[in-house]
Amino acid sequence: MSGPVLRSCGERAVLVELADLGQVMAASRWIRAAVGNAEPGFARVVDVVPAARTVLVGLADRCGADDLDRLRRALVAVDLAADADRTTDDGDPIEIPVHYDGDDLAEIAARTGLDESEVIAAHTGTPWQVAFCGFAPGFAYLVGGDERLRVPRRDSPRTAVPAGSVALAGEFSAVYPRSSPGGWQLLGRTELEVWDTRRDPAALLAPGARVRFVDASPG
Repeated sequence: MSGPVLRSCGERAVLVELADLGQVMAASRWIRAAVGNAEPGFARVVDVVPAARTVLVGLADRCGADDLDRLRRALVAVDLAADADRTTDDGDPIEIPVHYDGDDLAEIAARTGLDESEVIAAHTGTPWQVAFCGFAPGFAYLVGGDERLRVPRRDSPRTAVPAGSVALAGEFSAVYPRSSPGGWQLLGRTELEVWDTRRDPAALLAPGARVRFVDASPG
C-alpha cells in the first residue's frame, strides 16, 4: 500500500486503511488532536476507532453528505502516515499491579530464553501503549514492550481465561477484562478492573493511553 486509502463507511463515516500498526497509531493520534482542536473538517467527528490496519472516523448523527465530504477532504490534505512513532506522551501512564504467577510463565521463559525473573523484569521495565481495542469490551491491545517477550499464541486455546489475566501474544500484551475463551500466554493476574460498567468511561484503557505494569508479587 503506497499511502492511506479512504473508503466511505455508511453515510457518516470514513474508513482509513493504512500500511501497518505504527501508521494506525500515528494517524489516530493526529485525528484525535484535530478533533480536540475542532479543526476544519473535524469539528463534528464523534468517533475515532483504530484497529490493526484501519482507523474509522465517524460523524455525529445529524451530519450529512456535505459534512462527510469536508471530512474526506481534510483527511486527504494531511500525511496521516507520518511520524509513526509508537512511544508518545499521552499523559501519565496507568499503573497495573500484577501478580506474576501465570500458568504460562515457565513456558514464556523457555520460549524467550529468559528466566522467570527476567521475564517479569522485561514486562515491567518498558512502558506499553494502547494501540487499539477489540475482541471483548475493555480488551486493549498494548504495544511497545520489550521485544524479547514476543511469543506465539498457545497451540490450544483455553475455554475459559479468568478475568484480570495478564497475557502475551506476538507483539502484544493485554489484560482480560472478563472471563472468556483465549489463546494468549498467561503471565499473571491483576485485581484492577479494566472494564466496569459502573464507571464512566467503562473501559480503563483507551487507544493512546500509556500503561506501566508493576510487580505486585509477594517478596
